Amino acid sequence: MKRTLKVYLHRNLVGNLVQDQHGNMTFDYLESWLANPSATALSHSLPLTQKHFNRNESRGFFAGILPEESKRKIIARNLGISAKNDFAMLDRIGGECAGAVTFIPAGTQLPEHDDSYRSLAHTELAEILKTLSHRPLMAGEEGIRLSLAGAQDKIPLYVSEGQYFIPLGGAPSSHILKPAIEYFKGVVFNEALCMRLAGAIGMNAAHVDTGDVEGIDYLLVERYDRTTLPSVSGGPEILMREHQEDFCQALGIVPENKYQNEGGPSLKRCFELVRETSSAPVLDLQALLDAVIFNFLIGNHDAHGKNFSFLYTGERQTRLAPLYDVLSTTYYPDLSHKMAMKIGGEYSSSKITPKHFEQLAEDAGLAKPMVRRRVPEVANIILAKILDLTTDHPAAVAVAERIQASCKRTITTFKGN
Repeated sequence: MKRTLKVYLHRNLVGNLVQDQHGNMTFDYLESWLANPSATALSHSLPLTQKHFNRNESRGFFAGILPEESKRKIIARNLGISAKNDFAMLDRIGGECAGAVTFIPAGTQLPEHDDSYRSLAHTELAEILKTLSHRPLMAGEEGIRLSLAGAQDKIPLYVSEGQYFIPLGGAPSSHILKPAIEYFKGVVFNEALCMRLAGAIGMNAAHVDTGDVEGIDYLLVERYDRTTLPSVSGGPEILMREHQEDFCQALGIVPENKYQNEGGPSLKRCFELVRETSSAPVLDLQALLDAVIFNFLIGNHDAHGKNFSFLYTGERQTRLAPLYDVLSTTYYPDLSHKMAMKIGGEYSSSKITPKHFEQLAEDAGLAKPMVRRRVPEVANIILAKILDLTTDHPAAVAVAERIQASCKRTITTFKGN
């Protein structure tokens, strides 16, 4: 039996996602959307065309919206569906997603107003966080259709004047709350330090705060793909979605292949993609280079293709999105010492020399002297800012010390070569 999900971009019906009787998924833009002079594509990998996008062509974008790894399996089990069934999962949790895309089952209508929320008392928020590991994204609770990519526990919330709300139906969230992880001590303060450090040295990074509820630490991340408009006639503020997609989605790469050694994008391909896509490529190429250097210096080995995104704003502007999900993974000895993407042909950060960054420059089409000069520049800026940001939490102190040591070592290496 054929099933259909109506695909909306903002509040525009743009196409249909169809699953046939054999379980195969396809996507087509509507003729009316293709004829609309204001039409934009859902993804760089799904250009505006009458083409019938088959499963292999469309899955990179649509599967990229959904949770990954163990979280996906738990959600599937809780909902009574197959973990491999992207369509069924989008049907059940595809109301409030990353970017401005929403999925509505055929035969139902997009709500006229996306402003339905349920307030959370501290005790209820604490209970949600305690149960996220076996009930990711609160999937299965009536009225809740939330989806976020990634393998970490997290929950989208609407935050207003210090009060937290759960979005219902397809209502937009304003923040993402990420609770502490038992097996990675201090991860909240690790990520908070690294994200604030990125902003302090002049990089475009998502704004973060830390908090706790009933002894549970959490990171509260302000969504960069949501904007707030002033209230009308004294009413509540209006929260609007901005569309976005990560680099794997833009390249049509499925999330299980996000690492370079598994078929994910290389840094060379990432720089090429920015040149192809950005409305301000000179600025965004520099921003991407700084992000690569920053991740190297802080020891973030998990900077894969799904941790870089494009943000699609008004007047058809496409820009590199702010940094997100940035932390020092080298602080945790059990995590991989292999970088998600090679720098100059090398996966091991401990083996990186100026020659590898010169090779990166060649791969990325950038000037070798500029790239070579920029690495110690960023290291020196980090050293000038990090002490002002370090809290007294043991993890933050230890991470800051590791980052300082990395920066000093890198500066020495670049002076001696």
